[in-house]
Amino acid sequence: MLALLNGARTIYKIMLENQPQLIDRFGRKVTYVRMSITDRCDFRCVYCMDEEMTFMPRAQVLTLEEILFLLRAFCELGVEKVRITGGEPLVRRNVDWLMAEIGKLKQTTVLKELTLTTNGSQLRKYAVKLAEAGVDRINISLDSLRQERFKALTRTGNLDTVLDGIDAAKQAGFKRVKLNAVIMKGRNDDEVIDLANFAIHNDLDISYIEEMPLGHVTHQRAESFCSSDEVLAILQTGFQLHRSTSVTGGPSRYYQLAGTQSKIGFISPHSHNFCESCNRVRVTTEGRLLLCLGQEHSVDLRGIIRRYPGDIERLKEAIIKSMDIKPEGHNFNISEQPIIFRHMSATGG
Repeated sequence: MLALLNGARTIYKIMLENQPQLIDRFGRKVTYVRMSITDRCDFRCVYCMDEEMTFMPRAQVLTLEEILFLLRAFCELGVEKVRITGGEPLVRRNVDWLMAEIGKLKQTTVLKELTLTTNGSQLRKYAVKLAEAGVDRINISLDSLRQERFKALTRTGNLDTVLDGIDAAKQAGFKRVKLNAVIMKGRNDDEVIDLANFAIHNDLDISYIEEMPLGHVTHQRAESFCSSDEVLAILQTGFQLHRSTSVTGGPSRYYQLAGTQSKIGFISPHSHNFCESCNRVRVTTEGRLLLCLGQEHSVDLRGIIRRYPGDIERLKEAIIKSMDIKPEGHNFNISEQPIIFRHMSATGG
């Protein structure tokens, strides 16, 4: 019986592989979707949100069932990697059910990797459930190791809770746990070495991220911007780094830290534009398909799902057609504020 079931799954996957694929007009194949399942968050990080936020009415937000339906369509069109983001995805009610259902798509579609980005505040509660649901990798935001500074950067976060969440993730059995740190001059650039040492000590990877000009914030981004090259120069004062050929399907450029199992990644939308190899699209909390993080080219997928409930072929047709408007790249200018008025919390990572 098990052999028959596995055989049926194999035949189904072969059929899916022969379906239309997502290739834009520049020849780039889209195999990676980042899905924001909520714009709400229990933190108010200074580079991501205003201190006082107005969140979307719940009627505008995709239901969990709509999210699953949408991701099934993408995976049947050749998407091999799905990342669940927010806001903070783990504050969404019944998120464990959703992750388990998405995990099942690995059995019936070409989906190979399910990942999640989180601030870590809910990981003690959810880490084991996420691993059991089929989440392969998890990224945890950690911008400071100092209690007061962490509180200032997140406005509402508790560092001890996040550190406990990191421990829970390490114990849960994910294939890999990675830290993400947004580095800002005058805010946390003096912790670059400390954050790397923390990653090494805990056998984790870490990516340093350039701040992105999305949404209105209270500081001047041009003054706080710290480039990946500047971060790399700081790291080279304390570590021996070797360029790595490692890839995870995203935009990170990786270095191996000599003598350790840890890798250092750099996500550099300003200083090292990665658009020529872009294999990603994003879906916002309200179901808007964004063809580029730094542009407003988009398609209203929620409207299609609600106008034609259950019609997955019509939804796929809209997704395929959207490739015609995927732009060649973004044109971020850190000196202008803001470039894009939507906040990162609604964008999909």
